[in-house]
Amino acid sequence: MKKKIKKLLIGTNNEGKLREIKNLIPKNIQIFSTLDFKFRSPRENGKTFEQNSIIKSKYFSKKTNLICLADDSGLEIDILDKKPGIHSARWAGKNKDFKAAINKVFKKLTAKDKNWKQKQIKARFICALSISYLNKNLVSVIGKVEGKISNKAMGKNGFGYDPIFIPNNEKKTFGQMPFLKKYRMDHRFKAFKKIKKFF
Repeated sequence: MKKKIKKLLIGTNNEGKLREIKNLIPKNIQIFSTLDFKFRSPRENGKTFEQNSIIKSKYFSKKTNLICLADDSGLEIDILDKKPGIHSARWAGKNKDFKAAINKVFKKLTAKDKNWKQKQIKARFICALSISYLNKNLVSVIGKVEGKISNKAMGKNGFGYDPIFIPNNEKKTFGQMPFLKKYRMDHRFKAFKKIKKFF
């Protein structure tokens, strides 16, 4: 990519993700969203976050002829063999009910260890960002933030699993943090720092 990007499609139908990604992108870039086109997401049959983000960025780019930035992200919990992982969104079901997804996490933790609430349950958020133009993947990067699972959901900020994730060296969940604080330390911001030279 010799030229800087002037127009960009953000390949997500998740409004929370869209808001976060928009805030990372310089204001001089014209942004389109898959929500504008009412596109459905493609089948994400990759085995990694990176593979799924490439599937999405290529798919949406081919449909629109625009350069597309797509994200695939999720929560890995070590004691659950890194689940929900790439299935993080799927745990929320078709209605994107993350309260149900969080309850599923707690049920699985209890099944694994009845005393998990007294322990440090290591976890991380991972974000893969890929930029593609038509059939060509131009760049893919990974951002991670390490932390632990809180023993109850706390906070109304953020989205997804934010209310149960406490980053290392912090006492509050992402769901309790002011947007700007979370935004400057999360997995998406770390991934974006690696690709911002293209903008």
